[in-house]
Amino acid sequence: MTDSTKAAPADATATAPRERAPAARDMDRALGDGGMALLGLLGVSFDAYGTGWAEAAWVPTELACNPAGIVHGGVYGVIHDAAMNFATNSALARGDRATTLDVQYQTIRPAVAGDRLRVRGEVTRATRQVAHVESAVRNPDDELVSRATATFILRRREGA
Repeated sequence: MTDSTKAAPADATATAPRERAPAARDMDRALGDGGMALLGLLGVSFDAYGTGWAEAAWVPTELACNPAGIVHGGVYGVIHDAAMNFATNSALARGDRATTLDVQYQTIRPAVAGDRLRVRGEVTRATRQVAHVESAVRNPDDELVSRATATFILRRREGA
């Protein structure tokens, strides 16, 4: 792993984070729950990132599940949005910001509390004002559990 690719200590998750280009800015403070207590309560822990990508381990908690014990569909929306936001912000210069314009997601197969999942958000295209991003949740067999796409508006600092 390169010195400028950031990763938290490894834990026993589905697959190891993949190496990519180093991050455009230091986002270490967002490792773990991404700065959002809700993500920690849902079982998400961001552990690696680089320019335009972010990865997290996700072990869904009971809070993430519906009464039948399956991860609630709306929780995927929260997880995808967070991963894609982290990925987008990792590609921006310090002081630039990104805001979600829209998110579309699909659940392909169910997950339950205690499953060891990986989440990856990645910028697929960024212009001066807009970023297109995708996210995937995979199980330990690398099977797709859920996928998403989103559009973010970019707010660049003056003079950049």
